[in-house]
Amino acid sequence: MKFSKQFSLYQSEATQFLTSLKEANPQLEQSQRDGRALLWDKAPVDLDTQRRSAEARISQQPYVYQNKN
Repeated sequence: MKFSKQFSLYQSEATQFLTSLKEANPQLEQSQRDGRALLWDKAPVDLDTQRRSAEARISQQPYVYQNKN
């Protein structure tokens, strides 16, 4: 679907805001990438470590607050 030249020059207010924000703060994208890497990009866990941690896990009783009598 083709738009006329009039619509190809249109930018929404949100796009204009983001463009001006990136122009005013050029390191913004790099800091976003660094934050993503800090929170989401994790180092891979090898299978042996994963298996050992699963075996070491202690099962929890179904209802935690009930005493065993």
